[in-house]
This record gives sequence, structure tokens and C-alpha cells, in this order.
Amino acid sequence: MWERSLVLSAPGKVILHGEHAVVHGKVALAVALNLRTFLRLRPCAEGKVCVRLPGVGVVRSWDTSSLQALRSGVAADFDESKSPSVEQLHTLKEFAGIAAGASAPESLAILAFLYMCLAISAKYGDVPNVDILVWSELPTGAGLGSSAAYAVCLAAALLTACRAISCPLKEGESTARWTEEELTLINSWAFQGERVIHGNPSGVDNAVGTWGGALRYQSGKITPLKRVPMLRILLTNTKVPRSTKVLVAGVKEKILKFPAIMNPVLDSIDAISQECQSVLEAMPANPSPEYYPVLEELFDINQHHLNVIGVGHPSLDRLCRVTASHGLHSKLTGAGGGGCGITLLRPDTSPLVMEAAKRDLCACGFECWETNIGAPGVTLHSSSSLNAEVLHALSES
Repeated sequence: MWERSLVLSAPGKVILHGEHAVVHGKVALAVALNLRTFLRLRPCAEGKVCVRLPGVGVVRSWDTSSLQALRSGVAADFDESKSPSVEQLHTLKEFAGIAAGASAPESLAILAFLYMCLAISAKYGDVPNVDILVWSELPTGAGLGSSAAYAVCLAAALLTACRAISCPLKEGESTARWTEEELTLINSWAFQGERVIHGNPSGVDNAVGTWGGALRYQSGKITPLKRVPMLRILLTNTKVPRSTKVLVAGVKEKILKFPAIMNPVLDSIDAISQECQSVLEAMPANPSPEYYPVLEELFDINQHHLNVIGVGHPSLDRLCRVTASHGLHSKLTGAGGGGCGITLLRPDTSPLVMEAAKRDLCACGFECWETNIGAPGVTLHSSSSLNAEVLHALSES
């Protein structure tokens, strides 16, 4: 029996530099975004497992006996190192009443929950009767790692409930984090959840959600940066939908058409990522204000490069113009072609400038959040460490 209530959270992510170039073997820097997904785990009625996802309108519960029967039917190959099989996912879809080709966020969220619940319990013993409620500050489908934050929270909660990892939050502490070894296990199961949702993810988003801070990613190799500063940013969602697949294909076509022109641009984006990495790693030991103009200039140069390779958009140009009129520097983050942009804020950026910039961006029909990057990864929280909005969202049931 699971006997206590726990709250944990994981951050979203933004790409600081290297989007698109990373597809062609260059360095990308991904950083944890302090807009978080929160999960409340508490005991459930005897013989039940419940999951509630109010953001996508999901409330589901299953008898533990029917989940155990389902698990014995599909459990032959549950392992954190193996991709979920087509057959396993087909069986889970049938069980949950999800149509074969369903790709709506709520269908994929239920599927990932069922897969992780069965796979983790197959390996570490039955998941006890639990009620899981998930609420997020992250918009879905905006390229901000919302599905990975969900998968990381689920992995941490289910592994804790099965006692495969410890529960490190002690009486009187406001937050706690797991050991490096436990985080590695959380990350490997979160990657499985991402595979259920995305098919063939890079693993960057779940790694950022697990470890936080900043990661360097190149040709499949993920390296956490040792110490990075928390930087203030304004995150803006243009709300312009885009297809990552179409944008990636467009960049590839341009490179094939103009290799002598485009390859040096990719090399330059790579150099920006590496320069930014050195600045971020130098900042904690020497928090000098002179680093900010360098970071701002790297934003400006990279935004021009991203326009050159064809992933800009009039909405992003407008975002950059609006923030520049307030003396701020912005670039797109993620796939481009709409989506989100990030604006760097210096420690001394005045609240008046901030408010004026936000007002002008909202007048364009955009949505803005003032937040941080370089945030901590998956974390356990005491109730006293949570703000009123989160507490209210997690008390809804």
C-alpha cells in the first residue's frame, strides 16, 4: 500500500543555440526552462490506479487486477533499454479504447501512462493503488518539452511508488532531489515514455527534464554542462503552428542546393553554440555583467543565421523587432516557422521595460512568460514550497 502524498515536478526545455544545425552533426545547447509540470501522487481506493490530466481533459481509472492481467499478456519484453513494441502498444490501445492511429495529446498521454505503469511494475513489483494528478505550466505542442516533463514526472513517481528508488524528501525540507544513480534510472524510463509518444525521440528533452541545468548535444551524445547560471528570459509563444518535419526537410533541401553557401552557415551556428557554452561555464565563478552583451550578440547573430537557413517567420521577425525597440535581444527557439522565441533579460533589466515589452508582445496576439533557464531537474516538493496557483491546481480532484 502506498501511504503518503507526494508532489514532484520536472522542467520544460528550450534550445538556446544549435536548432536545425544539430540534425547535421553540429552542437546544440538545450537548457531547462523553469515552467514546470507538477505531479501529485497519493493513495487511491483499494484495488484502483487512477490518473487525472485536467489540462487535456483526462480522468481514467483501472482495477489493479485488470492491469495485472494485461501486464501478464504483454510483459514478455518490458525493459528500459528496449523500445516499446508495436504489438505491446496495439494491445494497450485496445485495452484503453484508443483508436489505432490516434495521435491526440490525451490519447498519447494515457498510452504512455499505461506503458510505464505496466513496464515498471513488471520489473520492480506491483504499482500500488495510487491516484496520480498531473498539471503543467507548459503549453503543449509548442516545442517546449511538455511531453518529456510529463514522462519524467511519471517515471519518478512510479519508480518511487514501486520503491525502486528512494523518497529523499525529509521532514522539514522544502525540496529534495534523487541521487545520480536514481536520476539515471528515472531518465531511462522517461525516455521509454517519450518513445511511446514520439516514436524516435533524441533523448535530449527527457535528459533536460531529469538533470536540469544545460546539456550539450551532438550526434547522439548528451553531455550535461557542469555548472551553469540561472538566466532570466522572456519566453514568447507566437501561437503560429508549424511542422518540424517540413522545416527540417526545407533546410536539408537548401543545403543540397547550395552546399558551398549553407555549410559555412551551419559551421557558424556550431561555433555560436560552443562560444555560448564557454560563456555559460565561465559565469558561475565570475558573475560579471560583461558576459551579457556577448550572450545578446550571439542571440542576434544566430537569429540571422536561422533566417538564412529558411526557418524564420514574419511572426518571429515581429517578436525580434518589438523586443529590440525596448533594447532587448531575441531569437527563435526550436523548429522555427512560428512557435516560440526567447528574449534574454539582464539582471538589471527594469520592471518597467519588461512590462512595456510584454504589453507590446501581447498586443501582437502572442503569449508571454517571464521565467528562468538553467532550472533544476526533477524535484520532490513539500507543500510549503509550492505557490498558490500550483497548490490550487493540485487540490482539484
